[in-house]
Amino acid sequence: MSALLRGAAELPARAWLTACRFGDAALAGAHRVGSRNALPWPREGQASVEVVGVGSLGTLGEQTPVPIASITKVMTAYVVLRAFPLGPRDAGPVIRVDRAAAEESASAIESVVPVEEGQEYPLRHLLEFMLIPSGNNIARLLARRTAGSEAAFVRRMNEAAAELGLTHSRFTGSCGMDAGNVSTARDLLTLAGAVMRNEVFRTIVSTPSVRLPGGHGEAHTTNRLLGRYGVVGLKTGTSTPAGGNGLWAAYADVGGARRLVLGAVLAQRVGRSPVRARAAVWACSRGLVRGVRRGAGTLVISPTPPLPENLRWETGAGRGREGVEDLAPHLVPPRTVRG
Repeated sequence: MSALLRGAAELPARAWLTACRFGDAALAGAHRVGSRNALPWPREGQASVEVVGVGSLGTLGEQTPVPIASITKVMTAYVVLRAFPLGPRDAGPVIRVDRAAAEESASAIESVVPVEEGQEYPLRHLLEFMLIPSGNNIARLLARRTAGSEAAFVRRMNEAAAELGLTHSRFTGSCGMDAGNVSTARDLLTLAGAVMRNEVFRTIVSTPSVRLPGGHGEAHTTNRLLGRYGVVGLKTGTSTPAGGNGLWAAYADVGGARRLVLGAVLAQRVGRSPVRARAAVWACSRGLVRGVRRGAGTLVISPTPPLPENLRWETGAGRGREGVEDLAPHLVPPRTVRG
């Protein structure tokens, strides 16, 4: 397992806190759209928060496309799961590891999962390897097995982005290593709202660790907030070009009901250190999640455009479909979380 996959040690709490500026002073001069909520927005980059099925809690920063690193894998999972519908208990088709994925697993410069040529894994396991420890080689393997080639898969990613109305998003690869994978905080909330309708995806991104193949032990999620403050997923993305990026989902009581809240924090930079950039993302995300949970009774919510009406998830042969209109009541937390 690569050093990047294992991750770096946590920074002291003070380093986390100095990455964000809290309170009304942080909002001075910031471009915000959608509300007057005095949430603890980041002091740089972009951020956006919304309540699924209700509306936006606000957006910070000009919504110009920026690199999103491994958050790209959320779109990869979306495209794969549209191509191979899985029911809640389905493992999916068995996929053979090719030579490229095996050779890439020896890389020391990217996040990879150790696999060997000829090994076979159910699709669901490969999705876990891609989304939990963020295996780049697994993302590229899934792209090839889904569309025949990386290039063909990338075309599907951009077609999906267009169908979802992600007008500021463009994809050039399946794993996020390429800085050409760009999006905005608002676009990513739309993508998150679509893919979180899929029960298999929800279950995977709420899972804290996965056992790696070949006796390599366990790999833990890159999401440091998982299981805290009501957080139940989603994905991180950190690189030198992208800085620190985080996309999260959490439950909070809003308007007297338990609802799913989505948030995105992008382009956080603390010098040129990816470790500190990642810490900044989770400091800012933690502040936003806690701000929503503490101020839920007084938040101003602005309507957001609905997802396409034809968006439905196949859930496997004979298992029915989950409709757009049924999203909110069926997004049940997969396990108990700490508040």
